[in-house]
Amino acid sequence: MELKWLEDFVSLAETRSFSRSAELRHITQPAFSRRIQALEAWLGTELIDRSVYPTRLTQAGNVFYEQALAMLSQFHEARTLLRGQSGVPAATIEFAVPHTLSLTYFPRWLEHIEARLGRIRTRLRALNVHDAVLSLVEGGCDLVMGYHHPSHPVALDPARYDMLTLGVEPISPFSAATKGGRARYTLPASAESPVPYLSYTPNAYLGRMTEVIIATSPARLYLDKVYETDMAEGLKAMALAGHGVAFLPHSAVEDAVEEGRLIRLDRGTRGTPAGRFTLTMEIRLYRDKLASQGEEPRQALMRALWDAVGKELLQASTESPAA
Repeated sequence: MELKWLEDFVSLAETRSFSRSAELRHITQPAFSRRIQALEAWLGTELIDRSVYPTRLTQAGNVFYEQALAMLSQFHEARTLLRGQSGVPAATIEFAVPHTLSLTYFPRWLEHIEARLGRIRTRLRALNVHDAVLSLVEGGCDLVMGYHHPSHPVALDPARYDMLTLGVEPISPFSAATKGGRARYTLPASAESPVPYLSYTPNAYLGRMTEVIIATSPARLYLDKVYETDMAEGLKAMALAGHGVAFLPHSAVEDAVEEGRLIRLDRGTRGTPAGRFTLTMEIRLYRDKLASQGEEPRQALMRALWDAVGKELLQASTESPAA
């Protein structure tokens, strides 16, 4: 039996929906169904009553649900105990953060939090958005910081996971500057002279955001894809070298824009509105409610950090003129 089978079953018992649980577990529904069937085969009994809709547990499933919760709790307790025996200090918070945020937003955010709470021992894993969320779901980290946009939401069950919105991150098109201080390339370009386009790989979250910008642009963008990578820093380097236009998060290019080396292509001019090729994402922080319970030093630190961030956000919202 595999641990993920237990986690799958608990999710299904709570959502009563194969499709919803598959979405929350970040796998396809057929794969999710096969894992539930594998668990039933290992136990030698049916856990799901498939003769009715919506999904419900059999009598054996109801009994096993309590056992599954207990086994998962024991597993997490054992992992916490073993972490305490390792070389990593017990009160170390493990973050999973997308690559761009790990280089730009996270260091400044952590500095701000430490000014309130004191030094915090942290371990950071730089992952893509999907793998960062999956790490939280599978218990591989304590907190996830990531992007969110309604067109591609992060599907975490609010009954199980807490969320805080830390701020926003715009993503816009940028071009290298000429010696005269103008943009080397401009948008929307034309069919006769498309602009060289520096693209994200198809599965990159920022690539999906860029696709939304292109699809909803008020003017058709004529782009000729000449380069592709999954990291914003790689696109930034290529844009700075003059290879084309890249859609980049603002936090990743602040220095280059201030120095005049990169120019935002939708700043707005007479007759054209600013931001017409810009999309704004939220920066969110997630935690597993169950994993933050307990009296271990790490869990206490997680709660202190979460409470401090939540109180600061609440204070900021009440002091805002729009509140």
